[in-house]
Amino acid sequence: MTKQAVLSLEEAVSRIEPGSSIATGLALEHAIPFAAGHELLRQGIDDLTMIGPISDLLFDQLVGGGAVSRIRAAWVGNVSAGTGYRFREAVESDEIDIEDHSNFSIALALQAGAMGIPYLPTRSLLGSDVFERSGLFREEIDPFSGDRITLVPAISPDWAIVHVQRASPDGDVHLWGNTGIIDPAVGAAENVLVTAEEVVDPDVITSDPSRVAITHDQVTAVVECPFGAHPSPLAGHYNRDNEYYLEYHRRTKTQAAFDEWADEWVHGVSDREEYAEWIEADLSITEPIVAAEVRYGQ
Repeated sequence: MTKQAVLSLEEAVSRIEPGSSIATGLALEHAIPFAAGHELLRQGIDDLTMIGPISDLLFDQLVGGGAVSRIRAAWVGNVSAGTGYRFREAVESDEIDIEDHSNFSIALALQAGAMGIPYLPTRSLLGSDVFERSGLFREEIDPFSGDRITLVPAISPDWAIVHVQRASPDGDVHLWGNTGIIDPAVGAAENVLVTAEEVVDPDVITSDPSRVAITHDQVTAVVECPFGAHPSPLAGHYNRDNEYYLEYHRRTKTQAAFDEWADEWVHGVSDREEYAEWIEADLSITEPIVAAEVRYGQ
C-alpha cells in the first residue's frame, strides 16, 4: 500500500478493509491503541481477525461492536475485573472463531512471519492442553536431538496497529516502556499504522537513534493522536485509568448495555480531543523519572 504523509485517524483507519487481519495490543497492558480500535467501530469495518497476546478490553469492545469474526490470541478479557462479557457471550454462542495460543506461541508465530519462514519450534507447549483445543500446532521429533518439539506456524497479519510516544512524519518511531511483541508483529505485518502522542521533527528522532523502535520503511501511515492509548497507560505520558475498566465491567454485561456504553464512548464523540473531555480521572505523571543522559558525538 502506498505510504502517505501524516493522516487523520479517520483517513488512516479507512484504509483497513473489511476482512483484514490485525495484530494489536502488542505491548500487553501498555500502549494499547484504543483510539484506532474505536475508529474501526465508528466506520463499521467488520469481519476482522484480531491477533495479539493480552488485548485487555480492546478485543472485547471490538467483539461487542460486531467488528470481529475471528480471534487468534492468548487471552481476552478485562484485566481489572476478569471476564470480558462481550467476548465471553460471543464464544459461548459460537459467534466468533477462536484460535487458542499462549503468549509465547503468538510471539513465535509473529516472529516466524517477520523472518519469512513457515514456522518456529518450541518446547513450551509440550504437556499443555492446547493440543486438545486446537489442531494448529504440530508435535514433531527434532531431527538433531531426537527430542519432542512443537512447531508453531507463522502469522503474517494484514495490519499491525501500534501506539507510541512520538514519531516523525515519515514514520520513524521512538517508543519506550514495555514494548511486548511489537517488534515481531511490525516485521510480520503487510501494513503498519502508527498512532502517536505527538508527531515531531525528524531531528528529534535522529537525536537518539538507539531509541528508534520502528523505522519509516516499515510504516504505512502515521497519525498524531494524543491520548490514543487511553484507558491503558503510556510510559511518560499518562497512567492507567483503573476506574474506566471497572465502569466498563459494570456497564457491559448485556449486549444492549454495551450498545448504550458504545453510543456514549465510541459513537458519541467526534474525535479523540472530544473523547478526552469525558475523562474524569487525573492520570497525569506526577513524579516523572528521567533516564540518564546519553551522549553521542561527531
